[in-house]
This record gives sequence, C-alpha cells and structure tokens, in this order.
Amino acid sequence: MSNSVDPPAGWPATEAEALAEQQRLRGLVDAGPCGPALAGLSLVAGVDVAYDDERDVVAAAAVLLDRHSLEVVEESTAVGRISFPYLPGLLAFRELPTVLAALAGLGRTPDLVVCDGYGLAHPRRLGLASHLGVLSGLRTIGVAKTPFTFTYEQPGPERGAWTPLHDAENGEEVGRALRTRRGVKPVFVSVGHRIGLAEAVHLTLELAPAYRLPETTRKADSLCRRALSAAVERC
Repeated sequence: MSNSVDPPAGWPATEAEALAEQQRLRGLVDAGPCGPALAGLSLVAGVDVAYDDERDVVAAAAVLLDRHSLEVVEESTAVGRISFPYLPGLLAFRELPTVLAALAGLGRTPDLVVCDGYGLAHPRRLGLASHLGVLSGLRTIGVAKTPFTFTYEQPGPERGAWTPLHDAENGEEVGRALRTRRGVKPVFVSVGHRIGLAEAVHLTLELAPAYRLPETTRKADSLCRRALSAAVERC
C-alpha cells in the first residue's frame, strides 16, 4: 500500500522485548497535574485504530477538535501492516506506529490527546495513553470502555459521579469509573502523561456532553473505520 507505515527502527518484535521496553518507559510517565496550563488547553485530539487481521492491515485516525465548540478542526489517517502480535497488555506495540503517523499528519499540535484505552490503568502502568505520551511528549489521557483487570464500585447514577478504579493486588488507585450520562455504564478514565487524574476526569466530562464516550473518541472511531475500509478495498 502506498500509504503504509513501517514501525520505527528498533521497535520491539517479541514479547520479551516489549516487556523490557514497558519497564524502561514507565518511569518516564509524568502523572502530575497541569495546574494553570489546563486553562490554555484549546486543541484536543482523539486517536483510535481499526484492524483487519485477515489482511494484516491496521488503520489509525487522529481527529483534532476545538475544546470548547467540539467542532472538528482537522483530520488525519495512516494505514500500515500490523507490527506486533495480539498479546494482552501489549496492545500499544500493535497500535502506536500508525497512531504516531496519524498524529504527525496533523498540521497543528494538539494540547491533549484522548486515547480509546488505558494510561496508568495498566498492569505495568504503561497503557497506550501513557506510552504515547512518553514517546511523543504530548499530554494524554486514557478513556476506556471496560475496567480491564481492575476493580471499582458503581458510581452514582448522575452525570459526573465517579468512584476509584483500584488495583486489587495493592489497592492503588489507577483511575476512576466516571458516569458521563445518567443511567448509562461508566467509562474508565486514567492519566496518560503530563496531567493529573482530577483534570483527566474534568476534561472527559467536557468532551462527552451528550454521549457516553467523548466526542474525540467517537469521531476518531468513525474515521479510522472508514480509512480501514478504503485501505482494504485497495488491497
């Protein structure tokens, strides 16, 4: 494919290499709050990926939104070959080469990237959002649809209610279960990089005024599926 994306030089190719890389990068995650910088945050990107495993194709999308109007400012996609096998806890190694390429295709740098997945809410505290943040230097958060391997109590039914997401082994709070719509299942918010958990929750609510998932995720999901469909047709 003419628009294929190759993994960066030295990209891990085995489970052992990927685990070692996670251990190396986890200490570089900045989980501190933005503080006053949050007020100046205006461009928010959503990223997502879609796969066709039979054809060994992955498509990534980056959609840049205005934080306040939630209008789309810019879009970018990238398509490549799947660069890593499916292994739980190591999905970032399958997704990041094309996600990074999609972000590089944007003409403006986002102030925040919202990932459809996990940040510190990961067994080794380096989910996709944190991994992406460390590699790119961008501020990131993870907003996932499921709690992965972690435990939580149901938050109250009202929008904005939340409860801690805990690591059952040591009781550490790794994120929050957040109700973005009354009577709808919560989403699971975790810090990615260069942001605090309370700020991540606040921004998730801002970005999800009408649906369970943030508009960043909804728009990136739709775009990457269209990009995958077009890529598969060309195969």
